[in-house]
Formats: sequence, structure tokens, C-alpha cells
Amino acid sequence: MKKKICAALCGCLALSMCFSTFAKTKEQLKQEQAESQKNLQDAEGKVDAIAEERQDAEVSMNASREELAQVLANVNIIEDEIEDKTAQIEEAQAKYDEAAEKEEKQYEAIKKRIRYMYENGGADASYIEIFIQAGNFIDFLNKASYAEQLYSYDRELLEKYRNTKEETKASAEKLQAELDEMTEIKSTYEEQSSELEETIEKQKAVVEDFDGLLSEAKADASRYRQEIQTQNAEIRAIAAAEEAAAKKKAEEEARKKAEAEAKKKAEEEARKKAEEEASKAAEESKASTPEVEYDDDEEGESDEDSSSGSGTSGSAIASYAQQFIGNPYVAGGTSLTNGCDCSGFTMSVYAHFGISIPRNSGAQAAVGKAVSYSDAKAGDIVCYPGHVGIYIGSGMIVHASTEATGIKITPATYRSITTIRRIV
Repeated sequence: MKKKICAALCGCLALSMCFSTFAKTKEQLKQEQAESQKNLQDAEGKVDAIAEERQDAEVSMNASREELAQVLANVNIIEDEIEDKTAQIEEAQAKYDEAAEKEEKQYEAIKKRIRYMYENGGADASYIEIFIQAGNFIDFLNKASYAEQLYSYDRELLEKYRNTKEETKASAEKLQAELDEMTEIKSTYEEQSSELEETIEKQKAVVEDFDGLLSEAKADASRYRQEIQTQNAEIRAIAAAEEAAAKKKAEEEARKKAEAEAKKKAEEEARKKAEEEASKAAEESKASTPEVEYDDDEEGESDEDSSSGSGTSGSAIASYAQQFIGNPYVAGGTSLTNGCDCSGFTMSVYAHFGISIPRNSGAQAAVGKAVSYSDAKAGDIVCYPGHVGIYIGSGMIVHASTEATGIKITPATYRSITTIRRIV
């Protein structure tokens, strides 16, 4: 009997030490998990900020590219116009050269005719000779008219060639001025093109820098997620160990209770035997020694209060949320009856109690205050990567799960927990 008692005491001591060790480990894990959760939130915020800055840089770079495309298009248009204008100048120059050549020939022809007239008695004599040789008055008029026509023809033809030459010269000068202007515009566009290309290269380098920073931030976030997953695994392991220890404790208490009852029964039998020996004289009356009744529950185990001690509003929130189990899941929805997604479900449940929380799961993971899994109470929001649910106690959550399953109850540890937020 003494050996059994000693073994029982050793078992209790061992269990006590085991629970002490677990409590210390859980406290350390709480601190580590809170720090990891904060680091994860900071890393995810950094990822979002870098991604937004990178997007702004890309927008600027794309705007510069559009501007460059417009400038290059203008350069192409100007080049086509310059080509056309050059052809027009060449055509005008050809006309000018042709008119100048004709003017020169006409001028030489007039000089020859005048020289011939003077060498044969002068210009007047030539004209007088034409008149004297006339056979009659009509012939005279005809010859006079011919002389006048000859003079006018020479003069008009010369003026025509001169005018043509001047007009083509003026046209060529105008075309050349326009060509010079276009060439200058093209030069300006080419400078703009060069500047834009340089700007784009700089912006491209900035975007590439952002890519490096973004990769580093994502790596940090991934590392913190891994830490949280590891801590969750450790928490689950501790919970399993505590459950096993509690079971062992219950078995030990049941064994102790059985031993106490056996001991009490043995003492009672010994007492009965002593009383029977003392009352041998009254054997015929078959008087029996009254049994002393003992309360079997005096040493029995007392169940702990199942209440988590959470606030009335937290329990009310969990109770209210469970009214909608079985209702549909609808992406982007916020109706508790017609359909909602995970964050729409939590937002609408809290809104029923006049509590406003953000719409998306990422923002909900930053509201209220962070609590550890071991301290979770009914009404807390349990956050996972891209998902949220409402803790209802006993290691369970109610949440809008998927289109296939709708709103349902699930163990809280069915996925890796990123954080648990207490709103009330």
C-alpha cells in the first residue's frame, strides 16, 4: 500500500513538473508568436508599399514610352514631309533652270537680231526697208503689223521667261525656308527622343531596383510565415501533450479514488468484524453494527467551469454568427442570408452589434489587439493567409468557407494561423 501511495505521489509530482514546463514553453511561444506576427505584418506592409511604388514607376515609364512613341511618329511624319518638300524644291529648281536657260537663249536671239539689223543699216533702216518693199497700202499695213508683232513677241517672250524665272526662284526660296523649318523641327524631335530614351533607361533601372527590394521583402514575409507555421505546430504539439497529461492525470486520480475506496472498504470490514466480536452476546438478535456512510463524492474530481470567462458581447457574437450555418458562400458578398465571403461574414456579424471593422481579410488582421491561440476567446477573429473566421470556443471557428460548403464550423487549427484579433 505504501509503495502505491509513493508511486501516486511521484506521478503527481511528475505531472506538476510537466505542466510547469509546458506553461513556460507556451509563454515563450506567446512572445515569439506575437513578435513574428508583428514582423509578418510589417513585412507584408513593406511588400505592399514597394509594389505600389514599383507600379507608380512603371506608370511613369509607360507614360515616357508613349511620349517617345508620339515623338518618333512625329519624326517619321516630318521626315516624309521633308522628303516631299525636297522633291518640290528639286522640281522648282528644275523649272527655274529651264526658264533661265530659255531666257538666256531668247536674250541671245534678240541680241543677234539687233546686231544683224545694225550691221545692215541699223534697226530703223531694217524696219523702213520692210515698209518700202511693201507693194501696196494693205501690204504696208501687213508689214508694219508684222514688225510690231515681231517686236512685241521678242519683248513678251523675254518678259515671260524672266517672270517664270523670278516666280520659280521665289517658290524655291519659300520651299527652302519651309524645308529649313522642318529640318529644325526634326532636330528638336530627335533631341526630345534622345532625352526620353535616357529617361526611360533611368526609370527602367529604378523599376529593376524595386524588383530587388520587392524580392527581399517577400523573402522576409515568407520567413516570418514559416516562423508562425512552426510556432503553430509547436502550439498544437503542446496542446496534444497537455491533453495526454490531463488524461494521465484523470487516470491517476481515478486510480487514487479506487484505492481510497478499497481502503475505506477494508477499514469498514475490519470495523464490522470488531463490532461483531464485541456483540457476540447479542448474536441471536442479529443486530448489526450500523454502517457509517461516507460521501463518495468528497474526494471526487470537480469539473472545471466550461465557461471561458469571455465577455458577454464576445459570446453573443459567436452565438449570433452560428445562426447562419448552412447559408451560401458568395465571393464579394456581405449578406448573412443570401451569401457572403469570409471577410463579408465577419464584417456583417460585427455590424449587427454596431461594431465597424474593415471589409477585407488583410485589413481585419490588423484591427483590435493580437492574442495568442491559447488565450483565444469566443468572438475573437482568427486570421489565416487570405481568410478569416470567428472563434466560438473549444478550438472551433464558424466561417464562410467555400462555395461548396458555405458557412460552417471547422477546427481553428485546420490551417496555419497568422494572427488572432480581439475586438471586444
